[in-house]
Amino acid sequence: MSPPLLIRDSRDDDIPAITRIYGYHVLNGLASFEEQAPSPEEMARRRADVLAKGYPHIAAERDGKLVGYAYASAYRPRPAYRYSVENSIYIDQQDRRGGVGSVLLPALIARCTAAGFRQMIAVIGDSANDASIGLHAKFGFRTVGTLASIGWKHGRWVDSVLMQLALGEGDNTTPNAAPG
Repeated sequence: MSPPLLIRDSRDDDIPAITRIYGYHVLNGLASFEEQAPSPEEMARRRADVLAKGYPHIAAERDGKLVGYAYASAYRPRPAYRYSVENSIYIDQQDRRGGVGSVLLPALIARCTAAGFRQMIAVIGDSANDASIGLHAKFGFRTVGTLASIGWKHGRWVDSVLMQLALGEGDNTTPNAAPG
């Protein structure tokens, strides 16, 4: 049995592990459509940007080791989208299928709901990414579309699956103020 996971805000000293985890997915998978792994400095800049804009950036730690991270960001930049977020979640390759995503994703959902966001969008690379699609479905996301052959990576065309989850009151009420 694995030791319990600690879910916490990510920290500056997590950047090396975040860079390593994300870099693996960039170079070996289809979850990200980037083709070159970003530097630690770039990953630190991205994290700082997420936090500066008031979005959550969280980490999963087991026995002192960062085993995954997740964050929310703007779904689109225009003001009408301000109540919608896009989620991102990356798990250390050595800890996949270990329940990390099933702890990280609901924690991210809870933080975004508490901040007043109303919709969460998952843009999942590769329509054959059963693990990510299944994880999101487990927590109530519904598939709202597939962008067929939208990216070219690893020598083939890759789809993006769009999944959506209403947060809090969703679209049942008028928002009172900007989230955050």
